[in-house]
Amino acid sequence: MLYHTAKDWMQNQHKRVMLFGMSGLGKTHVSNILRAGGDWFHYSVDYRIGTRYMGEHIVDNFKAEAMRNPFLADLLRSDSIYIGSNITFENLSPLSSYMGKPGNPELGGIPFAEYQRRQEQHRSAEIAALLDTVTFIDRADRLYDYANFICDSGGSICEVVKPEDQDDPVLKALSDNLLMVWIKGGEDHAEELAHRFDLAPKPMYFGKDFLRSLWAEYTGENNLLEAEIDPDDFMRWANRKTLAHRLPIYRAMAENWGVSVAADDIARVKTTDDFDALIASALVAN
Repeated sequence: MLYHTAKDWMQNQHKRVMLFGMSGLGKTHVSNILRAGGDWFHYSVDYRIGTRYMGEHIVDNFKAEAMRNPFLADLLRSDSIYIGSNITFENLSPLSSYMGKPGNPELGGIPFAEYQRRQEQHRSAEIAALLDTVTFIDRADRLYDYANFICDSGGSICEVVKPEDQDDPVLKALSDNLLMVWIKGGEDHAEELAHRFDLAPKPMYFGKDFLRSLWAEYTGENNLLEAEIDPDDFMRWANRKTLAHRLPIYRAMAENWGVSVAADDIARVKTTDDFDALIASALVAN
């Protein structure tokens, strides 16, 4: 690891960290606290995916929808209007809207084949955005004179790495340049996250083989054709399966490549000093 002891961490003037774990446990919240402190560069993997690697796909999807309207179609053809994506660190809705949900088109679903195609685009984009972290560490220091660097990863990082492989290219590049920190939630956190998701199901990325198994299980259990599937119902069901699926992968990432901190402790972080102390304690425990 980049820092082997609490002393290494506390005395280092160039701290570099990547937070990973389930979406909703505080990665972006803590990253915003550190950025507000003035001496931390905040690199959001999801933002990078939605701008650098998926931006054109997102805007093309907007344009395809606009072309369904004759009035807007004429304006687009004559370059009279501009359609763009206003994606931010806090608002990733443009990326979510492009990813979509599979199922009945009358309920907002898209064909499963198209869903798989967009999932593969996201996989390539996520790997590229994760590897870009190393470049941005240099840019943050060289161009913007930030001493410290926080990488705010997406919840699906565990779907594009193999933590048991010592030569995994993504994990090796990350661990060589940052301290990887798992925000570990308990069963109560998982239930709360599932409940929140049930209220507002969102698009998400699944590993290819895992997605195929989910789709086969769901359609088989419910005896439904693709066009009969309620997209939100599928996403609610798949999300609960995904929470259980990802937990051991996160754990292996922490055990083989980094350290872990409790979600409850992350929630108590209010300042950069709080964060420094928490990471130091994690290194002691490791």
